[in-house]
Amino acid sequence: MSAGTGPGRPGPGLRLLRTLVSVERHEVAATLWSAALFFTLLSSYYVIRPLREALGLTGGVKSLQWMFTATFVMMLLAVPVFSWVVARWPRQVFIPGVYRCFAAMLLGFFAALQLASDAALVVVARVFYVWAAVFSLFVVSVFWEYMADVWRRDQGERLFGFIAAGGTVGALVGPALTGLLAPRIGPAYLILLSVAGLELATLCVRRIGRAAPAAAGPQARAQGHDAAIGGGVFAGFTLALSSPRLLGICGYVLMLAITGTFLYFEQMTIVEATISDPAGRTVLFANIDLAVNVATIVLQTAVLGRVLPRVGLGWTLAALPLVTLLALLSLGAAPILMVVVGAQIARRAADYAVSKPAREVLFTLVDRESKYKAKNFIDTVVYRGGDALSAWVFSGFKALGLGLAGLAFVAAPLAAVWVAGSFLLGRAARPGPRATCPEEQVTRAGPRAP
Repeated sequence: MSAGTGPGRPGPGLRLLRTLVSVERHEVAATLWSAALFFTLLSSYYVIRPLREALGLTGGVKSLQWMFTATFVMMLLAVPVFSWVVARWPRQVFIPGVYRCFAAMLLGFFAALQLASDAALVVVARVFYVWAAVFSLFVVSVFWEYMADVWRRDQGERLFGFIAAGGTVGALVGPALTGLLAPRIGPAYLILLSVAGLELATLCVRRIGRAAPAAAGPQARAQGHDAAIGGGVFAGFTLALSSPRLLGICGYVLMLAITGTFLYFEQMTIVEATISDPAGRTVLFANIDLAVNVATIVLQTAVLGRVLPRVGLGWTLAALPLVTLLALLSLGAAPILMVVVGAQIARRAADYAVSKPAREVLFTLVDRESKYKAKNFIDTVVYRGGDALSAWVFSGFKALGLGLAGLAFVAAPLAAVWVAGSFLLGRAARPGPRATCPEEQVTRAGPRAP
C-alpha cells in the first residue's frame, strides 16, 4: 500500500489521502494497513453479530442479564492468560496468535451448531453469546494496544480517527455481507466467513510490522518494540490499580459503561412500549445504526484528526460525557421515542468517532507492559464489569418503581462527574518540559519526520 511517488512532490494518491487525514509520506503504508486491520476485525465480528443476537434469544430474554454477568467472569479469567502470552512472545507473534486462537474457537462453534440436538442447542447458543461478547471486546482491545505501541502520541492524535474509520467501514460491510449471504448459505456458515476475515487480519499484522519502523523512526528499534515484554501474569490488574493515569482511564471507561447501559435500557424500554411490530423495531434499529455509522465516518475522516491536535485531549475526551449529560437530561424531561433515538445517535457517534480514538491516545504515553496488560484489563474487565453492574442497578431501581425520567436523572450526575474527570485526564496528558514516562521521553527526543 503506497500513496506517494518517491521524494519531492507528493503524488496524487498522497494528495487525495491528505484530504482525509493529516498523514506524512513515511506514515502512509502503516496507516493504511492499520485501517485495513481494523476493517477486517470489525467486519469479521459484525458478520456473526446477527447470529449472536439470534442465538442469545434462544434461551429467552430473561437469561441475558445472567449472560452479561457470565461475560464479566470470562473476562476475569482471560486477562491473566493474555498477560502470560504477552510476557513470553513479541507482538508480531502473539497478536496473530490471538486472532488465530479465536478463529479456531469459531470453527469449534461451527461444528457444535451442526451437530447439536435441539436440547443441546440452547446450551451452545448461550455459550456462543457469551463467547462472542468476549471476542468483540478482546480483538478490539488487542488492536488498539497494538496501535498504541506502533504510533507516538502526536501521530495518534492525527491518525487514529482515520484508522478508526477503517473499522467503521468494516462495521458496515459485515452486516451487508450477512444480509446478502445468510439466506443463501445459512446463518451458521457465516462463521466460516468470519474465520477467513481473522486470517486476513494476521496478514495485516505482518504488513504493519514491516511498515512500523519507517513510520515510528529509529527510536522504536532502540526501545526493542519487537521483543517480548516480560512481567507478571497479574500485571494487568496491578498496573491499572497502581498508576494514577491508568486509574483515571479506569474511571473514564467505567462511566462510559454505566451511562451507556442506562441509555440502552431506556431505549429498549421506550421502543418496546412505542412500537409493537417486530419489523418496525428492526427498521428503527437499522436506521439508527445507519445514522450512527454515517456520522461516525464523517467525524473520523474529516474532523477528528485535524481538530484533536488543536483543542487538546481534555475537550476531546469530554465531548462524549457532555453529549451523554445532555442526552440524560433530555430523556429526564421528555422520555419519548424521538428523544431517545436522537440521544443514541449522538452518543454512539461521539463515542466511536471522538472518544474512542482520543482515549487510545492516552495509552501512547504509558510503558509497553501497561499498553498491553493494563489496557486489556481496562478494556475488558472494567468495561464489562461496568456493564454487568449497571444492568443490575437499573433493574433494581426499576423494581423499586422509579420511572424512565427518574432513572435518567439518577444517571445524569454520573455524567457530570465524568465531564470533570475527562478534563483532569486531558490535563495530565499535556506534553510538558519533562516526559512522564520512559516511552514518552524517548518519543519526544526522537527525530521528527520530514
